[in-house]
This record gives sequence, C-alpha cells and structure tokens, in this order.
Amino acid sequence: MVFVKVFAALALFTQVALAGTKLWDGDFSYFSSAAAFDNWSWANQVGPYQWYIHGNQPTSQYLALDPSYKNPAATTETHGLKLTIDQTSNWNGQTMMRSELIPQTTANLGQGNLFYHFSIKRAATNAPVSSLEHQICFFESHFTELKYGVGPNPTDLTWMVGGVGKWSTPWTADTWFNFAYDIDFSANTVGLWASTGSSPLTKVVQNIAASTSTNSADWHLGVLRIVTQPGTTDLFFSGVYVESGPITTSRSSNFGTTNISAPCVNTPCINHYCKRTSANPVGPMRR
Repeated sequence: MVFVKVFAALALFTQVALAGTKLWDGDFSYFSSAAAFDNWSWANQVGPYQWYIHGNQPTSQYLALDPSYKNPAATTETHGLKLTIDQTSNWNGQTMMRSELIPQTTANLGQGNLFYHFSIKRAATNAPVSSLEHQICFFESHFTELKYGVGPNPTDLTWMVGGVGKWSTPWTADTWFNFAYDIDFSANTVGLWASTGSSPLTKVVQNIAASTSTNSADWHLGVLRIVTQPGTTDLFFSGVYVESGPITTSRSSNFGTTNISAPCVNTPCINHYCKRTSANPVGPMRR
C-alpha cells in the first residue's frame, strides 16, 4: 500500500514537473454570465477575451455558460461555453456567419515554442452542416486551424496547415475533442496534440513547416461559416489556455505554473486585474 501511494505521488510529481508555464488563461470560470463578455470594449479592454466579432443581437444569443457545457475532465473549471452562429451572425457586413472570441492580453503569444490548448464538442442538435465549410479556432493568416465540411471527408474534423489537411477524425456528437497547437514561432513549425474525453494529449502530427505568426490578438476561438444561410450551429468550448513548454498533457487539471493574475470581468478592479490568492485561485476578486 505504501509503495502504491509513493508511486502515485511520483507520477503526480512527474506530471507537474513536465507541465509548462501558462501565459494566457481563457478559463470561462472568470465569467458569471454571458453579459459579462460585454464589459470588454476597445475603450475598456478588460477580461481575458475580446468580444466584437458577432451578429447584431444581444450577446446571450451567441454565448451561454453552464456547467454542462464544459469537458467533465476539466475539474478546475466551473462551467464551459456554448457558442452559437445563426441567421443573425453576419458581422461587419460580411457574407459569412461568425461568432469568435480573441485573447485579450499583454503577454507575447507569438514567440518561442507555445501550446494553444482547447477542447471542443458538438451535439446532435444544432450540429454544423457538413456541406458547408466551417473554420474553427484559426489564426488570422490561417497558418493553422480546424475545418469542418471540407475535403474528401466533410464529416471529419480536419486540422489544416496553410490550407492543407494534415490530420482528421470523424466528428462524433457529444464527444469532447481535446487539442493543442504545438507552435514553434522561432523555427516556423507547427504540430498537433489531440485526445478525446479525459484521455491525456498525445502528439498525432510532428511539427512541420508553417508561416507561423501572431500579434497575440488574432487567434479566433469560435467558428466562421463561409456561407450565409438560415440555420443554427452550437459549439461547446472548454479548457482554453496558452502555455510555454513542456506541454501539459493532462485534461483533469491545469498542472502548469502561472503568474497570471485573475482578470476582472464582472466588476471593475485596479488596472483591470486582481491578484490570485489561495482563497481566490481562479475567479476574479470582487471590488
């Protein structure tokens, strides 16, 4: 019994030791309601997300929070996000349907070897239409992204590099798919880590050449449907953050170290941020 306990402790220590340092935290636990996303503006850049790419209806039509919307394996999160596009989701006069969140941060998310983490799920209801192209979790230059409704297997979720499919998997309903873009901005390469449910990430594609670049505010967490037409699509997101290496492969908790203060998204705080404390490990402190 003692040996088992020691072995378990060593395994946990190894996981912690191999975890990276979190540079930006997109945990939806920071938000008490969908309306809290509206506290961000160009004049008031608070919270972990920019929220301006969406239709002309209230935010509650495009974003919703609930414990059932998160990956159950993400034990440090209180709730996940349901993100919606519908017939009102034209943004800025474009003939596309869009609902997208973008990191709000002063951190440099475009240098060294970084890992962009997120988990995504679709349901059987309001599922994306496989005859239409969907761009998901993409950079502005589209050097890497997920797509659905493209290629020889349009019902697959396909990982793209420079517009070319490099890996795919059938996108089954009600399954959490976990991803990390392995981006080496110095070497100009990108690889992919993936898993499902509570399974740890494994590297499914080794790093290959790519035109890697970001200004730290052009990674679009959400979905863009190329065609404007009626129909509602819901996607669910959980476990969103960016870290430097080595990669955190666990889905059960965020083992990496962090010096990030908790962003105030529900009420104003000094300099828009609040210090993390043992009593307030994840959420914003009320002021």
